[in-house]
Amino acid sequence: MKRGLSQTGLRTTTILVSMVVGVVAIILCCCILLFLDHYRSATVQNARTSSAQAVSQVSNTVSDYLRDMEQAMDLVERSMWENADERDRALEAFLTFRPDVVAVTSYSPSGVLLDCWSLKREPREQIVQNLSFDLGRARNSGAAYMTAPHVESIFEGYYPWVVTRTEKLEEGGKAAWVSLDLSFSSISSYISNVSIGQRGYCFVMDGAGNIVYHPQQQLLYAGLKTEDTGSLAALADGSYADDTVIYSLTSVEGSDWRIVGVSYVDELVNRNVSEMLQLSMVLAVVVLIAAVLTSWLLSRLLSRPLRGLASAMEDFERDADHFSYHPVRGTQEVRELSDSFGHMVLRIQRLMTTVREEEVNLRKTELKALQAQINPHFLYNTLDSIAWMCEQGRNADAVKMVHALARLFRISISRGHELIPIAKEIEHAESYLEIQKYRYKNQFTYAFDVEPECLDYYCNKITLQPIIENAINHGLDLMVEEGRIDVQVWRDGEDIVFCVQDNGVGMSREQISSIMQRETTDRTGIGIRNVDDRIKIYFGSRYGLRITSELDVGTCVEIRMPGIKEGDNEAK
Repeated sequence: MKRGLSQTGLRTTTILVSMVVGVVAIILCCCILLFLDHYRSATVQNARTSSAQAVSQVSNTVSDYLRDMEQAMDLVERSMWENADERDRALEAFLTFRPDVVAVTSYSPSGVLLDCWSLKREPREQIVQNLSFDLGRARNSGAAYMTAPHVESIFEGYYPWVVTRTEKLEEGGKAAWVSLDLSFSSISSYISNVSIGQRGYCFVMDGAGNIVYHPQQQLLYAGLKTEDTGSLAALADGSYADDTVIYSLTSVEGSDWRIVGVSYVDELVNRNVSEMLQLSMVLAVVVLIAAVLTSWLLSRLLSRPLRGLASAMEDFERDADHFSYHPVRGTQEVRELSDSFGHMVLRIQRLMTTVREEEVNLRKTELKALQAQINPHFLYNTLDSIAWMCEQGRNADAVKMVHALARLFRISISRGHELIPIAKEIEHAESYLEIQKYRYKNQFTYAFDVEPECLDYYCNKITLQPIIENAINHGLDLMVEEGRIDVQVWRDGEDIVFCVQDNGVGMSREQISSIMQRETTDRTGIGIRNVDDRIKIYFGSRYGLRITSELDVGTCVEIRMPGIKEGDNEAK
């Protein structure tokens, strides 16, 4: 019986698991796509509703502001028909009661400023430009009109942000128009503070698409930002969404102003959809795992008799000498196959007893030889270098290399202890560097700078060797000039810091990431990631490795661990 023949066909388990997983995967993909499509539509609708609610609230606030302005104008207009003393007293009381009213002004039929009422302020003697009154607009508007927010320009050294409402007075009086300048700072602050999401905002425009107020007006004036108010003015009140932006428009009652809310789809919608996609993928993976386990268990129950017979054949093939066959239960066909196989096993065992015994002995011998050959790749190269030195007559160097190798393995064993004195770790690193220096034929130099007070502290064993190995393999091996490795150890408060620095070719961020994720550097080495994990597991997440590197300059690996004495080590 050949093992290869048992692998030529697909197993029942494989077929069943593949079919179940394939069907479940297709159904999951369809469900996830449909769900995400409906979820995105619902999220967009919710975002539009939220934006519309925010804009409606702003519209109500602005409407209340304008309604309050109309009521204030009614009081001012009635006071204008009183005699001069009563009018002045009434307006003074009004201005005292309403500090948000910056000024009340009256104008002649030719547009000349007649009177100005303002708390503790007098208008300039010469007004270059009165932004609060436009004679042409006053005549064309007929009864009343309201300006966009502007700077009050009739006072000296006082320039508040105001909105002006101008009413036409009935004929018969000296004044033809009266204007009320109301502070716009409270409304502007309110609109500026309204946010729809993190980047969304609101602004005010009139029916023709002219911007009345925008929280980012400076960017608009500088040309760094634009608003397509022409297209927005043509839209009716409501919410409109495209691929990137959601617009919500609401008219302000009692004026031609409109509140526009701007929010961004990627912020309000795409982020939620992305999170839901991640959750869906996690759930899909869980469902697939459950499907695999379920189908595997079911197929195992159905194919167990055949698998039992196949397992018995494999067991007999692996160890015919000690094989004891137990008939497999199952269907009639399986029992017949089981009986036939049992008879065949007995005949083979009787006819090939001697051959089997020799084969067993031979396999045992081969196993021992194989185990004897399982030596570290590093040890092989080192011994090869020692043999070469002996052939070249460099016996003294060979002796030094043998002693270094002995120290290396003695310290590596460390009687099974995880923590060893830093002095031993330094000795281990020096032995490794001494061996590598012989192997690389003095292509690099090295130096140790260790504070004496650090030698009695303890550290994880085999901490420096993987770092040094990485410096040689990735930093110095490709260099033309002589390389150098500097190892430093010093106290940093309550911590001990190791630093391995080379002047090699350096590494990119991708290479650093690859090294930190690699489990082992070779068959015998302990990977840099392993060193970092052991330190973090033993001492906590604030300790471990930090790699900095610059191409064509070199690499520095800093290792931080707490200062532990021998008593602390026993406590550990």
